[in-house]
Amino acid sequence: MFSEPQTPGTCVEYSFSETKPPVFDIGSSIAFEASRIQATLNRRLGPEYVSQRPAPGGGPKLTYVEGWKIIGLANEVFGYNGWCSTVTKIETDFIDMDPESRRYNIGVTAIVKVTLKDGTHHEDVGYGTAENLRSKGAALDKAKKEAVTDGVKRALRNFGNLLGLCLYEKSFTQEVVKIKPQHVCTH
Repeated sequence: MFSEPQTPGTCVEYSFSETKPPVFDIGSSIAFEASRIQATLNRRLGPEYVSQRPAPGGGPKLTYVEGWKIIGLANEVFGYNGWCSTVTKIETDFIDMDPESRRYNIGVTAIVKVTLKDGTHHEDVGYGTAENLRSKGAALDKAKKEAVTDGVKRALRNFGNLLGLCLYEKSFTQEVVKIKPQHVCTH
């Protein structure tokens, strides 16, 4: 004996003698998951995720989130296999070598696309530099990694506040840096 679902998201019930497995309304569970993810992304970053550093040229401090923290948050929100990033273009903007010190200064631009398992994606540009390094290879390596990480962070922020969008709201950044971060235990 079994009954058909009356409302979306309900399970079809079968007796033990029935050979068919329960059937779920897949559309409803997908909508619920999307709603859960959106609600999570609408939250703002806690102070434990926010860092500051001096701005180049001595301007006001820059507020940012470290790359490893944003990647960790993306894994928590979307699942470790629920998203991926792709470098769609990487270009070296300049390579300068000081003839006296024989040290390198390099700038690299990377365009990075972040795609979710449902196909939703955002793409953005990242920039990386290496200054005053002895090795051209090490300078290129550092600048490329920095550009890709910056591109991933900038693409992820387009998904919502929790992944960095809130850092573009000046009133938020002024307040969040005043809050003493709680130690977050990760196991």
